[in-house]
Amino acid sequence: MYYIFQPFRILWKLWLMAWFVNTMIIGYPFMSWLLSSPKRYYLAFKIIRFWSTSLMFLSGIIVHVKKEEKVPKGPFVICPNHTSYLDILTMFTVFKQYFLFMGKVEIMTWPLFNVFFSKGMNISVDRASRLGSHEAYERAKEEIDKGHNVVIFPEGTIPHEAPKMKPFKNGAFKLAMDKNVPIIPVTFVNNWKRLQVGPALKNSGGPGLSRVIIHKPVYPADYAEKGLDAMKKDIFDAIQKPLIERYGN
Repeated sequence: MYYIFQPFRILWKLWLMAWFVNTMIIGYPFMSWLLSSPKRYYLAFKIIRFWSTSLMFLSGIIVHVKKEEKVPKGPFVICPNHTSYLDILTMFTVFKQYFLFMGKVEIMTWPLFNVFFSKGMNISVDRASRLGSHEAYERAKEEIDKGHNVVIFPEGTIPHEAPKMKPFKNGAFKLAMDKNVPIIPVTFVNNWKRLQVGPALKNSGGPGLSRVIIHKPVYPADYAEKGLDAMKKDIFDAIQKPLIERYGN
């Protein structure tokens, strides 16, 4: 059955890529202008949200969101698992509140996409440099002080074993504790099936539901005595629980 449907998966991926690349080429000059001034970042965010939602819809992906509790007023740190390149588009579809991504500096070298992940509107991290990592962390604290929400994928990368998660890094949790802001854990339940990472001609992909769970906020004050490691473990378990329930260990 896998080989019967694989040609259709490949055609779907080509369809998605065509929309992705062509809309980026068309929008590149306008987005470059928008992102040339911090005064226009909020407008740029709204346009990227519209573009992301439209791209998902045109690709036949319908986002279904389950909220365990009302999302509080920001600022907060959004902490999702990372399973697919669709996660970034899905994040813009799910959250209306303005946010910044904190991601690896290599994204800045990707043609076309680098203008959407501008240094001004997002935070690039040079993980190979201790100074670069420190500067990115300080920038994240400044954005929190401005009332902006920050998205950090605590795994740091997309695991090839998805949906199995990689161990979490400390950055998101340290930031939340240092600034005393809540963390919003998020589970992307099946984005890895919608667009699986790896060789495009071999791996899975296709239209359908993108299931997202927004978990209850986690407050640093509740971990004043337990500490960062306990908060990190509880959030890891909360994000992982729907994955275990759906796919097993």
